[in-house]
Amino acid sequence: MGTKREPTARQMRLAVELRRLREAAGLSARESAALLGVNSVQISQIESGVSGVSEQRLRRLAAHYACTDEALVNALAAMAADRTRGWWEEYRGLLPASFLDLSELEHRSTSLREVQVLYVPGLFQTQDYARAVFSFRVPELQDKEIELRVHHRMQRRAILEGPAPTPYEAVIHEAALRIRVSDRAASLRQLARVLELCEADHITVRVIPFDLDGFAGAASAMTYAAGAVPKLDTVVRDAPQGAAFVDSETQLAAFRTLLRRLEAVSLAPGRSRDFIHKLTKEL
Repeated sequence: MGTKREPTARQMRLAVELRRLREAAGLSARESAALLGVNSVQISQIESGVSGVSEQRLRRLAAHYACTDEALVNALAAMAADRTRGWWEEYRGLLPASFLDLSELEHRSTSLREVQVLYVPGLFQTQDYARAVFSFRVPELQDKEIELRVHHRMQRRAILEGPAPTPYEAVIHEAALRIRVSDRAASLRQLARVLELCEADHITVRVIPFDLDGFAGAASAMTYAAGAVPKLDTVVRDAPQGAAFVDSETQLAAFRTLLRRLEAVSLAPGRSRDFIHKLTKEL
């Protein structure tokens, strides 16, 4: 008998939100099961992402929980009903699950805001840049594994290049633009790529220069993905075991404040483009 596939980050988020609604209503899993006419094991499986939930059943649960946030309920119902298999599924079993979860999160987000201090954002990276990053990993990856990761990263860029691109804002520290992860030629191509993306109407790039007093945010790297409603926003941060997904309201509020502070001290988009142009002359 085969083992059940681990739930994706999106499935777990739906499960967590349903648990939060139940707990806010002051109901136990057993009480919730009685209202729905099922046993408590089924509620536990739904809330752990082990079992899916239909849109109809989700709406019944929300009604039992007296949730009056119609926008949130509709967003959760859409998550429950969506069975679409995205392009990232072709990598399942070939790449770590966090790669796929990040791709799906980006694909379904209504907007993205990113902060990078040491690396050019993944969605901006050229093949040469991405290959250099993956080649430096310890323990070393085989060539085939490196190319698989590079190909996946290039496919992620579709959200910025498709017919209905996702609004995207990036705050990039000068360090990330200057560090040569490969050679000079690759760095110039990477800066040219960033400048090209700066011209897109749906993309905003701001630079934090070295010549800035009082910048102590070197550990601020993150991706802030906006959901269908603010309660479904997600922050992604790098962790030793892969991407870490943060979704508690308290932490999300803190990251929104951090984003505002970082954007406030960064150069305006026009000055940022001029700054990057200047860097290309200095390389």
